[in-house]
Amino acid sequence: MDIFGGLLIIFPASFIACVSAQQNPPKIHEGWWAYKEVVQGSFVPVPSFWGLVNSAWNLCSVGKRQSPVNIETSHMIFDPYLASMKLNTGGQKVQLIHYNHELYTNYTEAAKSPNGLVIVSIFMKVAETSNSFLNRLLNRDIITRVTYKNDAYLLTGLNIEEIYPETSSFITYDGSMTIPPCFETATWILMNKPVYVTRMQMHSLRLLSQNQPSQIFLSMSDNVRPIQPLINRCIRTNINFSMQGKDCPNNRVHKLQYRVNGWLLN
Repeated sequence: MDIFGGLLIIFPASFIACVSAQQNPPKIHEGWWAYKEVVQGSFVPVPSFWGLVNSAWNLCSVGKRQSPVNIETSHMIFDPYLASMKLNTGGQKVQLIHYNHELYTNYTEAAKSPNGLVIVSIFMKVAETSNSFLNRLLNRDIITRVTYKNDAYLLTGLNIEEIYPETSSFITYDGSMTIPPCFETATWILMNKPVYVTRMQMHSLRLLSQNQPSQIFLSMSDNVRPIQPLINRCIRTNINFSMQGKDCPNNRVHKLQYRVNGWLLN
């Protein structure tokens, strides 16, 4: 299966129920950290050191609900009370700040949501065509405006429903943010089907830099936190594996697994 990586969309916990506009996007945590070692003349902590170099980031090392995790059938529980998920914006268009490293919508600031963050992980698969949302987001004229770290560009008139795959089935677990300070305030929702991205769009993403122009070029790849232990968490799903349906046509439950951080090599 050629599914890899993923697109993360962060919403306040109340997003599905209501929409609230804001004037300013959430402020990204400005930290001194990196995903992998790069020769820059000074030490920059990689994920294994995040929780050691800053006491405010200690959850990155000692937390019990860290993300991302591998999701396997043996740890999955069918929850009949998990309703099918369907995004309904009532046709309302949104603004989106295309920020090098992050994507933000113009909804209520996620960090202020009383119930924590809801993070939707949407897997992407290479195909000949892409949906209209990604066509705008990853258009070469747009993507080149966010080539370097901290570059930003405002997109308007987006229909957020277009990014969602055609499925109401999902998997969910309690987790954390995947960057320092690794707060354990996130509920992850993994959709059960991919969206499609073209090879040219993937190539455009790889031409982005994780660094600023004055620094060594570091491609927008391998920019993921390593897998974290599940410990005693439950992974719930609204997919009833005892019933064969359109979301699992081969019914090979024992083979089902979601491996995070995969990167397409060709």
